[in-house]
Amino acid sequence: MRKIIAQLFISLDGVVEAPDQWHFPYFNDEMGAAVDATLGGADTLLLGRKTYDSFAGAWPEREAAGGEDAPFAKVLGDARKIVVSNRRLEFTWRNSEQLEGDLVEAVTALKNEPGSSPVWMSGSVSVVRRLLGAGLLDELHLLVHPIAVRAGMRLFDEGEAPIPLKLLSSETFGTGVLNLFYAPAESAGEATYDDAKSHLSQPEQ
Repeated sequence: MRKIIAQLFISLDGVVEAPDQWHFPYFNDEMGAAVDATLGGADTLLLGRKTYDSFAGAWPEREAAGGEDAPFAKVLGDARKIVVSNRRLEFTWRNSEQLEGDLVEAVTALKNEPGSSPVWMSGSVSVVRRLLGAGLLDELHLLVHPIAVRAGMRLFDEGEAPIPLKLLSSETFGTGVLNLFYAPAESAGEATYDDAKSHLSQPEQ
């Protein structure tokens, strides 16, 4: 079964919107390697329409220009790109297609396709939320930036049910960015202050 892996740039206060306005001062070789490591193993991208439009508006031109980021642009261009949208789309970027049918059913079928390479997601917050809620997201990679943006869409919106996660790994970059890998987890259960206080140091009598 193929894994669905989402990687997002996120601020300390949970903002994921418009990272181009606050993210770049923290982009260094460590972060570049982290992005390459996740994308490098994937041959399929699952993207929301807004994220796809942003990518398609920039990366084909960068590939054609042949600059230093052309190899990365080629990787994106060569990958299969599946776009989630409620309206019919037309594509000019190669290897692009629209997700057909119900999101949960289509992504379940995608996970069951032959092959072991993961499906990579970047941005596409509304899609990430729905897949998390449906239990279809296998890993959530968060690059947590040491800045409180204080405005914009946050990753986790208001909802009825908590989404428990478990930490798979963590790494601190020289810029202070935290590279955190999470996976879905079972609920931690219920507890009270009386349960917690047993773990506090007790004053000497």
